This record gives sequence, structure tokens and C-alpha cells, in this order.
Amino acid sequence: MTIQPAKLTDPAVRAFVTAVNAHDRDGFLALLAPGATMADDGSDRDLDEWIDREIFSSNGHLDVDNESQGGRALLANYRNDTWGEMRTRWSFTVEDDGRISRFETGQA
Repeated sequence: MTIQPAKLTDPAVRAFVTAVNAHDRDGFLALLAPGATMADDGSDRDLDEWIDREIFSSNGHLDVDNESQGGRALLANYRNDTWGEMRTRWSFTVEDDGRISRFETGQA
């Protein structure tokens, strides 16, 4: 059962998923804290390069199945034009100002 993005618990994570699915790069970047970092399958990646390749130039889309840790950990089906669909996990570090300072993803 997919959780609609508007029903996600954490406001920053809700906005992140909404921006990914709307292909809203500017909105996505506005959610990130200065110096934000990310990792894919346990390896740190260049954030700008990764989001362009894995999300915005390849029509990335998240269908969230489950959330935990107050909405800051997701289990989701992720698809893009490069890799097709895969089962993924996402975790988020959200700062006091509501911006995301780090996210990690990988196959679930």
C-alpha cells in the first residue's frame, strides 16, 4: 500500500518526495541545508551530480510503502529511466531549521 506524499509524517521528507515526483529541481535544492551530503549504497557521492543523474535527468519517482523513525526513514519503490524500478531505502537527517543536511539511499 503506497503512502501518498501528502500523508508523510516529516514535513522536510514530505517536501523532498513531492519535489522528486514533480521533477522540481529548484524546490528540491531549497530543501537542502548548506553543505548537504548524501550517500548511495553506503558510498558518499557528489550530491549535485547524483541528483541530476539519478533524479532530474532520468525522471526519478518515489512510491513510498513504509515510513519509520518519525518519518525520516522510508522504504520505497524508486524508478527512473536509467535503472527502471527498484526497492530502496532512504534515511534523512533534518536540521532544526527544517532543512535536510544529509540523505542516504540504497537498495533495500
